[in-house]
Amino acid sequence: MSLSIFWHLPTGGDGRYVGKASAARPVSNAYLRQVVTLVEQLGYDGILIPTGSWNLDPFITAASLAAVTSKIKLLVALRTSAVGNPTVFARQISTLDEALNGRLILNVVPGAYEKELAAEGIRLNHDERYELADEFLTLWKRILNGERVTYKGKYFDIEDAYNLFPPVQKPHPPLYFGGSSEAAHELTAKHIDAYLSWGEPPHLVAEKIADVKRKAEKYGRTVRFGLRVNIIVRDTEEEAWRAADEIISHLDADTIERAKRNFAQIDSVGQKRLSALHGWDKSRLEVSPNLWAGIGLVRRGAGTALVGSPKIIAQRLEEYASLGIDTFVLSGYPHLEEAVRFAELVFPLLKDKKSDKRVDDTIFTASVFSRHFEKDRA
Repeated sequence: MSLSIFWHLPTGGDGRYVGKASAARPVSNAYLRQVVTLVEQLGYDGILIPTGSWNLDPFITAASLAAVTSKIKLLVALRTSAVGNPTVFARQISTLDEALNGRLILNVVPGAYEKELAAEGIRLNHDERYELADEFLTLWKRILNGERVTYKGKYFDIEDAYNLFPPVQKPHPPLYFGGSSEAAHELTAKHIDAYLSWGEPPHLVAEKIADVKRKAEKYGRTVRFGLRVNIIVRDTEEEAWRAADEIISHLDADTIERAKRNFAQIDSVGQKRLSALHGWDKSRLEVSPNLWAGIGLVRRGAGTALVGSPKIIAQRLEEYASLGIDTFVLSGYPHLEEAVRFAELVFPLLKDKKSDKRVDDTIFTASVFSRHFEKDRA
């Protein structure tokens, strides 16, 4: 199986630690351009541009990167509860897909936690958000595919909707998605091209894959699978575990307790599953061999990391690949330097994946950035 390796774009900020805002790098489009051009030159297949109130707008960010990239795919988060009308969005997506010459992928996000949604005037519970996402995607795909659509439903009322500008990719850019609830798996089965699981132990990921496959069969569909996880790789396993401890070295009990209270307000089934892995206990963070949940003590979303030497990391990725995973969406702290480290150390060990050799100047830039940051810390 040929693997696709994506990286994560830190549109909410970057740094060497979680839970220490004073050490974070400021968010800027200039820094994001540096990360994405580096990742493209290193030979990654794509980059995830996330969404959320703590992130820059994903679609404006993606548009700003179109002119500085030529090969890498942009996996852009689409929050269906917040983007508005599927007719307008069809035109926006056609425009962006053309600007990227067919390199656009959409990562469907039905919602977030209710406090965040309320700030945007959205008053929908968990299942209602999935109902809206189903209705939205059904209409959006029809309009994007050239149909003239009149429809009145629970969430949308449109008359004679159409799109004059077809996307480069037919019938539409691929749809990726991650969610662990029953409603999430049903949405995947009906609409999604690739299902992304957060980094849970392999046996739990296998259970989700099996359930999605069963549900997709009802619609006569097949779904691909991916994994969203952090990476902490060093030359030796001992160094990697020291690096993991360093990432959370500034977390104290009060910070973790505040995160625990905030997480309790989130109705995401996937988030609850990740939190249950560590139970907010710093002594039980290795939740599966080389799978570490320390980041999830304070970070929502992808809170686990694979930790180890290059050989061990490659073996763990192949273990997930044996379950049917063909796409890995990875991240590391800080994202600039860790993208270089993973490409140099792990790409040579993965089947059909070699780092681009024409990146000496870019790697030098990242190395200088790293040394400068170390000097500031001293």
